[in-house]
Amino acid sequence: MKVKKVGDVPEQAMTQDCSGVKMRWLVGQDDGAPNFAMREFTVAPGGHTPHHEHPWEHECYILSGEGEVLDGKGNANPVKAGDSLFIPGSEMHQFRNTSGKPLKFLCMIPHQQCKG
Repeated sequence: MKVKKVGDVPEQAMTQDCSGVKMRWLVGQDDGAPNFAMREFTVAPGGHTPHHEHPWEHECYILSGEGEVLDGKGNANPVKAGDSLFIPGSEMHQFRNTSGKPLKFLCMIPHQQCKG
């Protein structure tokens, strides 16, 4: 078993096709996780992740704040603390912070698709 304090995990600023986004690798291959990685994202007010797609799925949980997630049809789905999401592989998606406070969420992905 491995236990980490979130505050001890360094944040990385994300810059490619996004605005105001930071990420922490909470659990990954380096921790011995054989199947999934868990990341924490913080999106600043007015910020957004890239509008993108890839073949792997996401499972996400909104920790705090409010925003919206664009789906593959261009619909803006409102999200807030306590909401969970499943984003299938190959579906276009984007997280947007539409509030005046940070939007924070956990995101799990198959580790074969990531570095960390």
